[in-house]
Order: sequence, then C-alpha cells, then structure tokens
Amino acid sequence: MKSTPLSNTHAVEYAQRMNKVLDYIDQHLDTPLDLPTLAEVAHFSAFHFHRVFLAWVGETLGDYMWRRRLEIAAVHLAARSQATILEIALTVGFGSSEAFARAFKRRFGCTPSAWRAGTPQRWADELASNRLRHVNSNLNQRHGKPDQAAAPGTSEDTGLNNLEFKMDMKVKKLPAVRVAYMRYTGPYGAGVNRFWMETFAPWCRANGLDGVGCYGIGLDDPGVTAAAKCRYDACVEVPANFVAKSPAGTADLPGGFYAVGNFVGTVPDISLAWTELLRNWLPSSGMQADARPCFEYYPPNAKYDPRTGVLECQICLPVRSL
Repeated sequence: MKSTPLSNTHAVEYAQRMNKVLDYIDQHLDTPLDLPTLAEVAHFSAFHFHRVFLAWVGETLGDYMWRRRLEIAAVHLAARSQATILEIALTVGFGSSEAFARAFKRRFGCTPSAWRAGTPQRWADELASNRLRHVNSNLNQRHGKPDQAAAPGTSEDTGLNNLEFKMDMKVKKLPAVRVAYMRYTGPYGAGVNRFWMETFAPWCRANGLDGVGCYGIGLDDPGVTAAAKCRYDACVEVPANFVAKSPAGTADLPGGFYAVGNFVGTVPDISLAWTELLRNWLPSSGMQADARPCFEYYPPNAKYDPRTGVLECQICLPVRSL
C-alpha cells in the first residue's frame, strides 16, 4: 500500500523514538537495563514495546543488548590495551570475567585475550585490504568506471600515491557541542554518501544551517558489526536553544580531551588514516581511547572538490591517559 504523508510522519516519529532507545542502551551498558525503563525512554507502552522493538530493529531486545555489549567490548579490547579483561567486562555489563569470556567466545569464536592479542594482525589485514580497494578504485576510474558522487565524509578515492598517513596528531581539550543529527543505518560508503547528498544536506539548507561546522560519526566498527546494522550520524552544529524539525533530532557531543589531526584526502583514505592512527600512533602516545564517540569534524571553511572527491576535515579520537 502506498504511504501517505501522515504514515511517513509516523514512521519518522517511530525512528526517532527507537534511536533514542538505542543511544540510551549504548550509554548505559554497564547498568541493568529492563524493558519498562527502555519503553519509557521511547514513550511507548511497556506492554507492546518488545514487539515494536523486534519489528523495528529486527532483533529481540535481549539479543540486541547482548550483541551491543560484546561488540563494544571487542572495540575496547583492541583500543584499551592497559585495561584488564575484567574492567572491560564490567564496563559492558557483565558481572564476571568468566561469564564475559563465555559470551565473547560464543559471539567471536575466540577468547577476549586472544582477540586482544590478534588486534595488530587484524589491523594490518584491514590496512592491506583498504589499500587494495584504494588501488582498485583508481584503476576503475582510469578505465572509465564512474564513482559515486561525494559528500563530506563520504567521497570516493582518486589518488594512487597517498597510501600512508602520518598526521601530526595533537591532544586538545574540545568543548561539548550541541548538534542536530540524522541517522543512517546500513553499510558505510556509497550509502552514507547518498544520505549526506540527498537527505541531510537538503535538510540543513532548508533550516538555515549552511556554512556551519558538521560532524560525521560512525557509531559502529564495521570490522565488528555486520554492515547492514552499522549506524552513522550526520551532524551539524546548532545553538543550545535550537529546536530540530523532523526527521532530525538533537544531541550533545561530549567535550574533553581528543587526539586531533588535520586530514586531506578521500573517504577510502580516511579509513586508512583511522586504522593507522589506532595501530601506530595510539600505542606510542601514552594515551588510550575511551568510550566517547570518534568523529570527523568538517569546519565551515573546509575545502571539498566534488570532481576529485578530495576533502579536508579533522579526525578526532577521544583519549585519556593510560
């Protein structure tokens, strides 16, 4: 049946409410989460919430929370080398390292310690894979195969030479920022690009937010989370009293210390830069990543070439001392 404007409005409202629940879960993984509490966050009836959640997310509430706890734990195991396995287990809501180890092995096929030990090789494999895609993308271009149109944080690659990134990273204290955001769910890459171009950028223009700093936040690690379940927030800075018009919402990006590096390149390059940052810079920095989101910041004056897909941004990794 063809959707009416009213039904589309209702679908957007559902999406916004459910996104609040998913964000709440991520922010409270170390605490008990029950159905009535989450139903209240979404302003849905607790009696029907479980069915609504299953229909919208495609997983039961219990399965989703179990998956998120383990996926976040996998990221922490890789990035927080000084944290003990028990500390990470408690961070994501497990009561003991034994229960955590059993669940982790069931999800990833290895123990938490083996996952951590294998991190350097996984990152090396990821770099090699990204570089191969980088080269193949350029070969396709040279043979006349068109790439997707590009947007901040989502352009396609055009160069063969810039395969290593040695950004001058500086640890800075950034302020908290109020943003309006829209969320995309699905594989990163071309889909995110279309989301910026066809959905988020027009919304920004319609709300007088052209020429304002923007942020791209990948909420999931595609090396851990299935591509179809990866989430990405396109964000734009707004005043504290800004009221977001549907289908956008508002949120606060937390302030604090971040490792910040100026980046010039394309989106495949950004993937390489993030991996090399975690693999090479972070272990030698005396810092460790914490649980705040990583993001790319696009200043108002950031350059972007729609012909080549080359863009400027700042890569921002939340850090704290070891």
